[in-house]
Amino acid sequence: MILPIYAYGQPVLKKVATPITADYTDLATLIANMWETMYQADGVGLAAPQIGLSIRLFVIDTLQLERKKDEIEETDKGFKKTFINAEMLEETGDPWAYEEGCLSIPRIRGDVERPAVIRLRYQNEQFETFEETFSGIDARVIQHEYDHIQGILFTERLKPLKKRLIQRKMDDIRQGKVNADYRMRFFSGR
Repeated sequence: MILPIYAYGQPVLKKVATPITADYTDLATLIANMWETMYQADGVGLAAPQIGLSIRLFVIDTLQLERKKDEIEETDKGFKKTFINAEMLEETGDPWAYEEGCLSIPRIRGDVERPAVIRLRYQNEQFETFEETFSGIDARVIQHEYDHIQGILFTERLKPLKKRLIQRKMDDIRQGKVNADYRMRFFSGR
């Protein structure tokens, strides 16, 4: 089932998400719905807060990324994974800028600097624990989705001038004055 994506301004996007256990109700259905929602919105990652759930869960498929030759590294293999209860262990390497966007903030993109290599501990759908190192584009997508479960949006990592330049567009999104090619849920309270 395709779920609405929560837009900038929704309080759930600013909360630090809570861990879940293997007995989380209908987890397999939730994960399947997240994949379907992400693909329908033409995304490469989707975190649970983006569908209104403040839990430590995100899905990523970097296999579908169009990788430019000058951006491909040996370690940029691509993957499709579910990450549960992820914990960032280390971020290393020279920070590099890359233009990011977000399904919760449609039609806004901006260069974000992030460290090139990360080490992450997480669980899969069977709650098996893994510790892996990722780099390049793969690391970047994880960092972006990990930020979501930490209550951080990519726009908070933009340079001050860019933040000022997009402020009106951000306000429009908060007020529901944006068209997206997928279902969205906007904040209606004050």
